[in-house]
Amino acid sequence: MNSPTSILVGVTSRGVHIKVEGKGSFQSSPALKEFAKQMLERGYRSFVVDLLRCPVMDSTFMGTLAGIALRLREFGNGSLLVRNANERNTDLLRNLGLNNLFEVEPKAPDSTETVVAAAPLDGDQTIGRADQAECMIEAHEALVDADPENLARFKDVLEYLKQDLRTGSK
Repeated sequence: MNSPTSILVGVTSRGVHIKVEGKGSFQSSPALKEFAKQMLERGYRSFVVDLLRCPVMDSTFMGTLAGIALRLREFGNGSLLVRNANERNTDLLRNLGLNNLFEVEPKAPDSTETVVAAAPLDGDQTIGRADQAECMIEAHEALVDADPENLARFKDVLEYLKQDLRTGSK
């Protein structure tokens, strides 16, 4: 049985720290996207995402990370660092070309956790089907923006989500 995902967030003078415990998935993406948006609006431009306890991520979660990095690029400054990525997550990020958008640090054999006062991100907020679909569409579009070769990978997913959004909202 999978344990639920927990995302812990903390803010220091140096930036925003996000710690993913469990699978990074479409379920936790809307809350992460909203949190990052609020931090960007408050002027934060340095984000560190710690994946030490994240065994795997889905495409929506990776697209959400890409979306944060693309927003930072729009501002013309800032950085997103993904640290302590296990081999699987490192491969996933590199295969989608996201290592060209933000820095990915593989998990070191002696990885230690960065201690930052953190609070859980409320990912249990119930969002509607249409909002979930829009979040997933935006995440996959960010993957395509990050690397145009991803269009071939996610074209069918995007078409399905857009069709589902159109038919589900009627």
